[in-house]
Amino acid sequence: MSNPSKPSDAPVVAFIGGGNMARSLIGGMIARGADPARVRVAEPVEALRDALKADFDVPCFASASEAVEGAAVWLLAVKPQVMRTVCGELTAVAQDTQPVAISVAAGITSTQLSNWLGGDIAVVRAMPNTPALLGAGITGLFANDRTDATQRKQAAGLLDAVGPTVWIDDEVQMDAVTAVSGSGPAYVFLLAEAMQDAGVKQGLPADTARQLASQTLLGAAKMLTELDEPADVLRKKVTSPGGTTQAAIETFESGGLRELVDRAVTAATERGRELSAANDD
Repeated sequence: MSNPSKPSDAPVVAFIGGGNMARSLIGGMIARGADPARVRVAEPVEALRDALKADFDVPCFASASEAVEGAAVWLLAVKPQVMRTVCGELTAVAQDTQPVAISVAAGITSTQLSNWLGGDIAVVRAMPNTPALLGAGITGLFANDRTDATQRKQAAGLLDAVGPTVWIDDEVQMDAVTAVSGSGPAYVFLLAEAMQDAGVKQGLPADTARQLASQTLLGAAKMLTELDEPADVLRKKVTSPGGTTQAAIETFESGGLRELVDRAVTAATERGRELSAANDD
């Protein structure tokens, strides 16, 4: 994880959109010592502006053009379907100030973003996931050719506030990042639902089944991230020959779990490409 910059060295960051992801990033930045005065937020909903101001003491504005004043880093946290309109409103400022624009919108390419901001703009695509709301996310990053080393460092430092970051060299792979980690928490939630339901069918009280499934998933995730062993090794260590775990694993395998997961990730990847194509000029 990056070390926080000294307040005097830190760029002014403008958040365009003040929803949950922006709130998580702002909270992470402030917790790591960022100067609230150097964080600016554009959010059209007054109640969200008021909450951000009250919680983090950051300057908040109703319009994007006000928020980006003096900002070298723009974090675009608006819905994909309104991204083009928002960028169009900022084209003149982007061309004058040449910021690095960081987008957390799925399916919008760096070329599209740069073009919508007038062209030749440094763009970083970021795909965080919802555990970022708890400071436990992971973010895939891709930078276009206009992005210099300093801007890459600024982007990574900002997203590091909610979890580790990984750089992707080929932008096409960002759709796979979205499919694996961006959408991935929902896969885990679905597994938790299935485990809970199965436990209830075996006679467990619903609250007990929920607690057992949730804590088991948490513990397994900690083992995956904190132990220096890959998933297949950990799986084999808890699968005793002829035991209960082997009976369950064999059922998963014979039922085609691996193939089903592969099809699901492929479907999510292809959907990301469709969303990108739908936004083409």
